[in-house]
Amino acid sequence: MRPWTATRFCRLTLLLAAGLLVLGGCAPTSRGMLDALRQSLPGSSTLHPTAASVAARPYFQLQVKTPTGEAILILGSVEGDLLGWYGKPGEAVFTRHGVVVRTLGLTQNLDDTRWPHANPFARGLQHLRGPTPDQRVLDLSPGYRYGAELQMQLQPGPLESVAILGTVRRLQRIDETVRMPALGLHGENRYWLDPADGFIWKSRQLVAPGMALELTVLRRYREPAA
Repeated sequence: MRPWTATRFCRLTLLLAAGLLVLGGCAPTSRGMLDALRQSLPGSSTLHPTAASVAARPYFQLQVKTPTGEAILILGSVEGDLLGWYGKPGEAVFTRHGVVVRTLGLTQNLDDTRWPHANPFARGLQHLRGPTPDQRVLDLSPGYRYGAELQMQLQPGPLESVAILGTVRRLQRIDETVRMPALGLHGENRYWLDPADGFIWKSRQLVAPGMALELTVLRRYREPAA
């Protein structure tokens, strides 16, 4: 990983330094992590967070599902528009405008993401009016797969009802076809966003060949007022 210096870094609690992670019991190592978490936050072992359980803890929270389990990650760093969501030590997901741009601790990791041209996610996907091509450059590990080009096309979809913590939201669906023939990566990403401001509440994203993440924002981070 390339080192990075945060212009603004928030450490939420000492518990975060210990790495708060709620994991579903699929991977063999998840048992011990879940037991450690229970010692830190009694009663937090549920894999089905509720509005009450999320509100009871003063953290910005992101639910992540992988092929091997589930986790609730805590926002631990903010560097401009780059948000760092942390679990146990050595495991993290970094997002920018709702897109996963870096991961740590997965069997395959996204080391970096770059847009060689304008980033449509930065402008806001609510402004899409038709099929829109996009391109990203990825660094992946293991294997030193650096500078891999990912070709995409974004397509506005319908408004859909999406339930998050018991609240049904009417969200705009955006479909994104992705292709990277050289690495065998192809498929479709989906984003569900607020049609008013473009905030992505939920998404399903391919971050590496055979590695898809489903993200749901449980408590939204907003930039503090100046």
